[in-house]
Amino acid sequence: MISTKGRYAIRVMIDLAEHDNGSYIPLKDIAARQEISKKYLEIIVKDMVAGGLLVGASGKGGGYKLCRKPEEYPVGEILELMEGNLNSVACIAHPEYDCPRRSSCQTLPLWTEFDNLVHDFFYGKKLSDLISENPDNKKAGN
Repeated sequence: MISTKGRYAIRVMIDLAEHDNGSYIPLKDIAARQEISKKYLEIIVKDMVAGGLLVGASGKGGGYKLCRKPEEYPVGEILELMEGNLNSVACIAHPEYDCPRRSSCQTLPLWTEFDNLVHDFFYGKKLSDLISENPDNKKAGN
């Protein structure tokens, strides 16, 4: 399951892309538009800056902006930064996990195929795919 942290990170990225005017965008503005607590967003954007998705500036005229163009951000990159790996089972998520059934597990191919589908889906979608050109559709959902 994708947590609010992962979902809100995507919403922040969409908001920054849609409101990009070359200047830093204050977090309070993003929080207001997205109807998300500014305090919670502070935690999220800190991780996003540390992970190289955003750049931030403090003080007057400060805020956040994207480091790259929206088409250069795979959604999977955003989710994996915020959620960790998206694998479904421990034996795939953690190669060091010592499963005594690994060599004979009949379900391992199922989980591997599922995880590949999830990976390919999220990495096949770019932030630019989520940006609305219609100002009336800019209000975020979930």
